[in-house]
Amino acid sequence: MNEEDARAIKITIAPPWWRTWLANGIYAVLLLLLGRRVHLAQQAKTIRLEREKTQARELEQARQIEKAYTELEQTHENLKATQAQLIQSEKMASLGELTAGIAHEIQNPLNFVNNFSEVSQELLDELQEEFKEGDLEEVAAITSDLKSNLEKINHHGKRADAIVKSMLQHSRISSGDMEPTDINALCDEYLRLAYHGMRAKDKSFNAGYKLELDENLPLLKVVPQDIGRVLLNLINNAFQAVTDVEKPEVVVSTQKLLDKIEIKVSDNGPGIPDSIKDKIFQPFFTTKPTGQGTGLGLSLSYDIVKAHGGELKVTSITGEGATFTVSLPVW
Repeated sequence: MNEEDARAIKITIAPPWWRTWLANGIYAVLLLLLGRRVHLAQQAKTIRLEREKTQARELEQARQIEKAYTELEQTHENLKATQAQLIQSEKMASLGELTAGIAHEIQNPLNFVNNFSEVSQELLDELQEEFKEGDLEEVAAITSDLKSNLEKINHHGKRADAIVKSMLQHSRISSGDMEPTDINALCDEYLRLAYHGMRAKDKSFNAGYKLELDENLPLLKVVPQDIGRVLLNLINNAFQAVTDVEKPEVVVSTQKLLDKIEIKVSDNGPGIPDSIKDKIFQPFFTTKPTGQGTGLGLSLSYDIVKAHGGELKVTSITGEGATFTVSLPVW
């Protein structure tokens, strides 16, 4: 066999299909898909864990908020109860200040009742004697005197009854019911009670006081024990303010304006400094020495007047005195 007859045979051995570039491409795609799947699964797990943590935090926060709300609600209830106790304490404290004044005021009508009763007993003895003697003219005269005495006893008995009712009304919890009230009579009563209360506490205390009342004042629908409490507080403060004044005087006046009634309580004391004018109606603010005031009097008075749709204001000139003005609408 010569070279021309020789034949060349070329054999190419192909790799198995799983080792071809196509297979490698598929492998790469599968790996990418698997990696993507693992990444997504890991991401979902992370999100789920974060969501669970967030839910747990929110749940814990909700529990804390609920606990805080419960505690706040309890605190609010405690504060309301404390406020009610403080208001009642303030009322009873002012009632204590009134006691001496009430005793003085009630003593006057009782003295009249006793005196006229004794005189009436003597007249009855005379009446029996005149009956025996048959002097009908003298019997008629004595009978007339007896009738006059009984009318006076009845009048002063009613006065004593009104004072006791006023005291009881002041001490009891307000019903909140408004009723037609004689504001002039209220001012007159509480001015005298406050003055005699101050005199009973301090025998050396003496001050001039007067009423300047508008006689044309209509009956005003108010809660009388509440407005009485306001007047008592303002008048007591006024008397206390003039303790060290050479010629002390307290004036309570009333006036009918177009659509309201004004009650003014004025004193010629040292006045109220400008620096504290904006604070005097704040709860627990007081200029009195420790133990002599709760700082609730003016605050409660302010709230009572507001609840009646009115206003409580103060004007003052240092060294010349102060005037508190209560304005109440005419309903």
